[in-house]
Amino acid sequence: MKRRRLIAAASAMATGALTGCQFALREGVFNECRAGLPDELAHDARVTSAWNGIDAREFWDVHCHLYGSGDSGRGPWASTSITNPSLPQDFAKRRFFLNAGCANDSPESIDTSVVSRIVDQLEAFPAGAKVMLLAFDWVRDERGAPDREASTFQVPDSYAADIAARYPARCEWIASIHPLARDALDRLDEAVARGARAVKWLPQVHRIDPASPRCDAFYRKLAALRIPLLTHAGAEQAVRSAAEHLGNPLRLRRPLEQGVRVIVAHCASLGDGRDLDRGDAGPVVANFDLFARLMDTPSYRMLLLADISALTQINRMDSLSRVLERQDWHPRLLDGTDYPLPGIPPLVSLDRFVERGMLEPEAVAPLRAIRRYNTLLFDFVLKRNLAYRGLRFDASVFATRTHFTRGMA
Repeated sequence: MKRRRLIAAASAMATGALTGCQFALREGVFNECRAGLPDELAHDARVTSAWNGIDAREFWDVHCHLYGSGDSGRGPWASTSITNPSLPQDFAKRRFFLNAGCANDSPESIDTSVVSRIVDQLEAFPAGAKVMLLAFDWVRDERGAPDREASTFQVPDSYAADIAARYPARCEWIASIHPLARDALDRLDEAVARGARAVKWLPQVHRIDPASPRCDAFYRKLAALRIPLLTHAGAEQAVRSAAEHLGNPLRLRRPLEQGVRVIVAHCASLGDGRDLDRGDAGPVVANFDLFARLMDTPSYRMLLLADISALTQINRMDSLSRVLERQDWHPRLLDGTDYPLPGIPPLVSLDRFVERGMLEPEAVAPLRAIRRYNTLLFDFVLKRNLAYRGLRFDASVFATRTHFTRGMA
């Protein structure tokens, strides 16, 4: 009983940290993790109509996290800090993430159950639909050496590649390579040879300054290989961060100027940053506004993209409304879930969408039911049912495959 109370209290604390506001208890606190999907939900008009105008073979969820404990003996690594109840916020976040992905939290079961749940959910999608599994590099020091003490988790490229190879009909993968690692360029070659479709960074966690000249060799290689860089921008709340300023969207001018295709995760939809275009002491403005400035720069229109993962969270709704309004951006937006986060019920409030006039009230019950069985499908159907002032996401937002295969074998 004491353990349950601790988890419940810590969970509430972590949810508040993740959302930045009071969560809606009506959504529940934990993922129910029901198996399968009842026929009445699979054939609900909102599910079937969600695919109108979309070729499932072009549907690749560009932001799906792999994670685990390493209990498989070859995969992810997690810091002991997130398994220590005396550190309630980190401990609670771990409980949330494991529950969100319906992981079996028993010895030698976590890694395999996380993967199995992802693949099982994809059975509700038409043939051809895939997720892109994210590797995640170590935090590294100035010499490029791994810093385990500062790292919260790590997912090796080889693990993500192996999972994608095991499920080729449903999975692609994205490498994570710190540009300061001594073998970074060799690792990039190896990742591409194994089918990596992009490289993932979380700068303020990884301690990567995208504006540093030390990244230039890596940028040249990315541009030459025509491999996109999927990088977080804006404030980071889910993973412990020590360098928030590195998430400033304007720091991405350097890779863009060197011809790298950059995908800005979450449309930089949280937090504030310095307007570096006005100097290091420039005024502090919303990161989303800095991102918008980049998106509206004519010379970047063939290079700069963004994913819409996490935009349905209650602390990003204002940015979501603006993204829906910017129909001119939609050909450059890519759908992603930020899985497993949509599996944390308090983060996505259906009632709040109804209050804002963005979701029809009659859609709430079926969407809430779908989430009990299938987080990935819930995220997709919700986005296809959202509207702001009559504006919806264009079908092209969900046809992401071409952005990763153009000009490649």
